[in-house]
Amino acid sequence: MNKNAENFKKYLEEKDIKIFQVEEIEGDERETVVFRSNISVEGQQLPTAVIIDNSVFAAIRVQISPKAVTEENQLDLLKLINGENLQYKPFKFYFDDNGTLLMDICLVVPDDDLKGETVYLMFEVIINYLNNSYRNLMKTIWK
Repeated sequence: MNKNAENFKKYLEEKDIKIFQVEEIEGDERETVVFRSNISVEGQQLPTAVIIDNSVFAAIRVQISPKAVTEENQLDLLKLINGENLQYKPFKFYFDDNGTLLMDICLVVPDDDLKGETVYLMFEVIINYLNNSYRNLMKTIWK
């Protein structure tokens, strides 16, 4: 396990946080470790992952909606997502090859010194954002 993942795992143990499943990616040259959980928003459980490798970056990824893009909503949804990307600095929204709407938060981790508090602070920012914006996102998706 890479040093940053060890730091985050230690933080979770010290704080008795047991909401993550830990997966080490075998054979990965970056020693990637994925901490999987969910964020509850508007009664929905959004799959969430903290992705930590041996680079100077870590990421928090939230799956907002699977298969979000349709012919009917594509233009409005792309406009909405582009606006969100312009307005909110910490988040970047994008669609995977299946049209799933994802939100990534990139953290810079200098000197193999990932702080668990920093990751958890970002979860607070994410949850506050989603509590205020999720309904509007889904309204556009369900159009």
